Formats: sequence, C-alpha cells, structure tokens
Amino acid sequence: MGKPFLREALTNTLQDGKKIFVPYIMAGDGGTHILEERLHFLKECGATAVELGIPFSDPVADGPTVQKAGIRSLEMGTTLLSLFDTLLSFKHNRPLPIVMMTYVNPILSFGVKTFAKTCAQAGVDGVIIPDLPMEEESLISNELQANEIAFIRLAALTSPEHRLRKIARKSEGFLYAVSVTGTTGVQTDYDQHVKTYLQQLKSFSSVPVLAGFGISSSEQAKMLSRYCDGVVVGSKIVDFFHEGKVNEIRQLIQQSS
Repeated sequence: MGKPFLREALTNTLQDGKKIFVPYIMAGDGGTHILEERLHFLKECGATAVELGIPFSDPVADGPTVQKAGIRSLEMGTTLLSLFDTLLSFKHNRPLPIVMMTYVNPILSFGVKTFAKTCAQAGVDGVIIPDLPMEEESLISNELQANEIAFIRLAALTSPEHRLRKIARKSEGFLYAVSVTGTTGVQTDYDQHVKTYLQQLKSFSSVPVLAGFGISSSEQAKMLSRYCDGVVVGSKIVDFFHEGKVNEIRQLIQQSS
C-alpha cells in the first residue's frame, strides 16, 4: 500500500544504482513558511524522500537534538493543523514524497479518521508512529490503509527473528531498521550484529530496508548501506539546518549515495 509517488521514488533511486537517502527534518523548526523551500533544497541535494517530524511534548524516540528542534517548533506555534494547511498550500508543487513521523497521542487527539483523511488530502505519502506496537496498530493502520497512506514499520535490533519476519511481512513503503538501541542521536560505531541484522531484514522484506538512528556522517551511511537499501539521517540534518550549514547538508547527502 501507499501512494505511487513514494514507491516510485524509492524504486527509481535503486534502479539508478544509488542508495536511498531520507533526511529527517522537524516541521516548524524555523517556521512552517520555509518548509516548501527546504523540500526543494533537499530534492536538489539528492534526497529520495523526506521524513517530517511533528513536534510533540513527550517524544519518547527522540534524542536531545530532535527534542530541542521540537521545542523550537512548538514555541513558534506549530500544530498538526497548521502543518496540514502548509502542506496543502503546495500539494501540487511537492518535490519529494513526505513521510510524517508522529506519535499516537497527537493522532488520537486529532481523530484517527480525520488524521488519515487529512494526510491523504495534504499529500502525505506515509506515516511512522514509533510508540505504536504491532499488536495495537490496527487502531490506526486500517484508516491509513483506507486512505492509501503507507504505514511504515520500525524494526528493533533487540527483536527476535519471528517478530522481525512478521514486521517485514507487513511493511509498506519501506522498512525502517533501527540501527541502535535507545533514542535518536549521533552514534560513533556499529557492531557486527547490526550488519547481520540489516542483511536479515533484507532477506525478509519485499520493500526497501533503510537503516536509521545515530547516522551522522557519509562514511557511516555508506557503511550501513552496504547491507541494506539506504539510510534515514535525522539529528545531523536538524543540526545543520539550525546552524545554517546548507553546504554541509548537500555534501552529506551527495557523498552518502
């Protein structure tokens, strides 16, 4: 499931012999008015899609960098509704597929049916919900499926093989392979277990497998991408945008694929 824009973008990148690079940005960090410009810039840099974080007061999967970005966004008045309005304003000029990363509570507060329908109207291609366990996902996944929104599952390093197989089998869009234990943030090294885990997920999954969490350099991105289809990079991209280091963003993306 999921909209063709996301499927085609992922497929085309791989068919071109490149690795997928999905940058994470916090919606509203710097203001929602710059979102369209940032998406066009990331497209020019070579991004395949973008993961768009929704600011939330209790972000359990986020490390310090992303938490600070969320606070900055909330202080600027970003809400789910204002973000949907922004996405609608350039829906027909959207350069990249958008995968929204949010938590269960904001979706329940918004209303599950309304959330899924508004995602579809605003051109959102996929949704990641890190605090929604597989056993309870039908609470939201059915409505996403009805609106052709890809529900992107996360696989954890600590999960047993039978669970990884089940997650991989259900995955839509891409399978997000969490490559560290804990929250997002900069990681200095990856052990052999991570490489075996990524190869295992690749053998289980019919959709691309992307490694994420802790990737902060093109060297790390290229190393992990040897064992899967590409990477999701968050904290480093968030930092670079906040510090105005756009050339560093361009280099990170271009040198990772």
